Amino acid sequence: MRLPNRPTVLSLLAGVAAVALASAAVAQTEPGAPPAAKPAAPKAPAKPGPPAVVSEIVVTAASHLNLIGVAATASQGSITEEELQLRPVYRVGQLLETTPGLVVTVHSGEGKAQQYLLRGFNLDHGTDIANFVDDMPVNRSTNTHGQGYSDSNFMMPEVFNGLDYTKGPYYAAVGDFGAVASTHVKMADEIPNQMSLSAGTLGVYNGFIGGTYRIDDTDRLMGGVYLGHVDGPFTHPDNFRKIDGVIRYSHGETDDGYDLTAMYYKGQGNLTTDQPLRAIQEGLIGRYGTLDPSDGSFSERFSLSGHFAAKGDDWRFVASAYAIRWRMYLYNDFTHFLEDPVNGDQEKQDEARTTLGGQAAIHYLRDFGDITTDTVAGLQLRYDDAYVDRRHTVQRTVLDYCEIAQPEGPATPQPAVDGACNADRVHLLDLGPYVESTIRWTPWLRTIVGLREEYYHATDQSFVTGFSGSGSQTLFQPKASLVLGPWEKTELYLSAGRGFHSDDVRGVFGTVPIEGEPVGAGRTPFLAPAIGEEVGLRTNIIPKVALQLSVFQETFQSELAYDADVGQDTASAPSRRQGVEFSGQYKPLPWLELNTDLAFSKARYTGDFATFGLVQPFIANAPSFIGSFGVIVDDLGPWFGGLQWRALGKYPINDGEEFPQDKGYSEFNADIGYKVNPHLRLQMSVFNLTNTKADSAAYFYTTRLKGEPADGIPDVQVHPLEPISVVFKATAYF
Repeated sequence: MRLPNRPTVLSLLAGVAAVALASAAVAQTEPGAPPAAKPAAPKAPAKPGPPAVVSEIVVTAASHLNLIGVAATASQGSITEEELQLRPVYRVGQLLETTPGLVVTVHSGEGKAQQYLLRGFNLDHGTDIANFVDDMPVNRSTNTHGQGYSDSNFMMPEVFNGLDYTKGPYYAAVGDFGAVASTHVKMADEIPNQMSLSAGTLGVYNGFIGGTYRIDDTDRLMGGVYLGHVDGPFTHPDNFRKIDGVIRYSHGETDDGYDLTAMYYKGQGNLTTDQPLRAIQEGLIGRYGTLDPSDGSFSERFSLSGHFAAKGDDWRFVASAYAIRWRMYLYNDFTHFLEDPVNGDQEKQDEARTTLGGQAAIHYLRDFGDITTDTVAGLQLRYDDAYVDRRHTVQRTVLDYCEIAQPEGPATPQPAVDGACNADRVHLLDLGPYVESTIRWTPWLRTIVGLREEYYHATDQSFVTGFSGSGSQTLFQPKASLVLGPWEKTELYLSAGRGFHSDDVRGVFGTVPIEGEPVGAGRTPFLAPAIGEEVGLRTNIIPKVALQLSVFQETFQSELAYDADVGQDTASAPSRRQGVEFSGQYKPLPWLELNTDLAFSKARYTGDFATFGLVQPFIANAPSFIGSFGVIVDDLGPWFGGLQWRALGKYPINDGEEFPQDKGYSEFNADIGYKVNPHLRLQMSVFNLTNTKADSAAYFYTTRLKGEPADGIPDVQVHPLEPISVVFKATAYF
């Protein structure tokens, strides 16, 4: 089976040739002309990350680096280590909210991947935000719970030294799941020797010990271990326990050296998933209660990764490789007694996965008279070998039958196959060669042109249906940006590009039909294209102020929609987002920064959405507004801390209908710390300072409680925002 999508790899080779010919033509315009005076080209990082994010740039605020003269768009950015350390966050995944306009929340407890919302997209557990830690991908395609599943619970802020982010499909080095956004968390080669202990309300108990041993002037050994526990406010406590560990050997400098890193993570606990609102209103459960206290999770991750970097006078080479082993299972009961009126609808979702991959890129810097070029050619490779299944359970005990949904009428019981309702072994290969050239034509004009060719191959063996097959698809992705400026410390950006997300291959092959599109909508593709356009502005014209403004539009050939009935993502109708984003950072004093991010968007299905069973074009869980305001204080004598306001605007919760809607939420988180001496600092964090009572997530789907009609009741399903809580932390340095 082959799903053609032309042009193929030949297109990329032609693009490389075109770039080479263009460079040669430029070289012939003024042979032998001396280089004109121009801004020095910044040194690029040794390790692959978002394109054009550099290390030797001025910090204009505690939170952001100044990317004028470097960035491809106004919505690209680089977050400092100070921001990651000073930002108050309830859960580690919220560190990614340093990406302007991004909300990271949960709908089912701490042990699962987080919920991501950005630019009018409900990105669920990671459908269209590509997350990376130390260049290792976090997203998992054809995941047992949701396409692009991105669980960030293994992250340790103590060993991070920054975060780069992109938005939109404008970057040749960003592939699968990165069409809407990408985040690249960077790991430090050295951290201070330290030990910290923290405890708080809601059953929070955490500990970390780590540091760096310098072998000699060029060799270092960094490591750390983290133990964590949280109960949350729930009637049936989460009792979420996790252990993180990392050890890293590094040699040389970041742009001329190498490193090797091993990481381990294990987390497990209970889950309180979204509950029927009527069950709360009727007093069957409290606001923090659950109808099935046996829901739970287990996750384990081990990785081994490395980087290599070398440079010359006019070139640099970077490469990385990784091997990741994942295991997970989830017990979820979404619909209660809708499918199985006797034993209920709890299911266990299992996954065991090995991921191998890496990337390599070579940069060439050239001066042709007054014109300078920076051309990069790269290759990214990822291979996944995964076993995924789903089993019908009651109180975590596997049953010998499955309730199979029918097109018409109630679900029917059928014997399980070796205990599984569906079980697949999938092999996924994603190969992405790319080329990108940045040409500075004049001091006020530069262009960034990129070409990427995706080759995706998959095999699927179903142990339930007996199906065994394979298929492939290619996708050509041109990208370009025009940058005018800087004039008066101001740049203007015009960008367009093509990106994509991959679909669950079980839906492509039909081994798990609910993962694909409705039959009437045609075949589900391996790769669903997205087209984006963006106009932006970035300016530092006001002293001590940095501002970014972007206006964007993005269309998807196939939306990935969250199907709460089964807790998975399904391919849905085409869609379009339009919006405006504004970000600003103001540093009036050396120890004080004020920052804000405001994002407004409009999300609609397009085309013949009725084919997908949609009545109106409104997209569920697509917020029209996301905002934040922050205060960062550091080195005010011995004092430090931060205050963060987070706001999620209202959004429809029934796919294809404007109403009902959830009102979203607004909350304040705060940190205050005191440096007792160079070896001891104390800190207090307060989350949801005003004790806002709202939903962290809300949906609308049919559930059935005991005694209700056999067809169930369509109803609002909610997961509560955590109430006010306090955490105390002490950190000793030695």
